[in-house]
Amino acid sequence: MDVYFSVDVETDGPIPGRFSMLSFALVYAGAFDGKTFYEPPEYIHNFYCELRPIFQEFEPEALEVNGLDRTALFETGQDPRVAMTSAAGWIENIVGKAEPIFVAYPLSFDWTWMYWYFVQFSEIGSPFGFSKCFDIKTAMALTLGRTVKSVGKDRIPNVLKSKSPHTHNALDDAISQAELFSNIFRLERHNG
Repeated sequence: MDVYFSVDVETDGPIPGRFSMLSFALVYAGAFDGKTFYEPPEYIHNFYCELRPIFQEFEPEALEVNGLDRTALFETGQDPRVAMTSAAGWIENIVGKAEPIFVAYPLSFDWTWMYWYFVQFSEIGSPFGFSKCFDIKTAMALTLGRTVKSVGKDRIPNVLKSKSPHTHNALDDAISQAELFSNIFRLERHNG
C-alpha cells in the first residue's frame, strides 16, 4: 500500500547546500492499495517545524514571500538533525509496513530540499528513499490533457481546487496540496 504525504517547504533561497530550509510540513494525504483510495476526512495528521538556518547566505526576496524571521530562527528554530530525524520517525510510525510516498506541487523544489536535508541530517535517512515521490503538477496535466506549463497554480480548474488557501506557510500549503492531490486522485479514478 502507498501512503501519501503532502510536503511543503519554505526556504531562504533557491537551492540546498548554499541556502537554508526554514520550515517544512508533512501532511498525511491518504493511502492507495491499488484499487481503493483512502482519503482522510480531515488533514489533521501533520508534522510542522521551523528550523535554525545552517548557512549565512540568503535572498531577501525569499523571506518576503514566506514571512519567516530568519534572525529569530537562529534562536528559536530546531536543530536540523533533531527535526529531520523526528520527521522521518513520524512518517515511519504512520506507515508501518506500507510505502511512504512524497507528494508535492511542484515536486522538484520541495523534493530537492527535503531529500537533501534527510540525507544530511536524519539519523535514519530519507523515509522516501531516493525516488518514492509523486508530482501533483504532472498528474494534473495528464488528468486534464494539458501541457505542464498550462497547469500553474493560478490556472487550476474549480473542480480540482483546494478549499484551503495558499499562504506560503508550510503547513497551510501542505494541507492545500493534500486537498488538490485528493481531488485529482478522485477525478482520475472516476474518469478511469
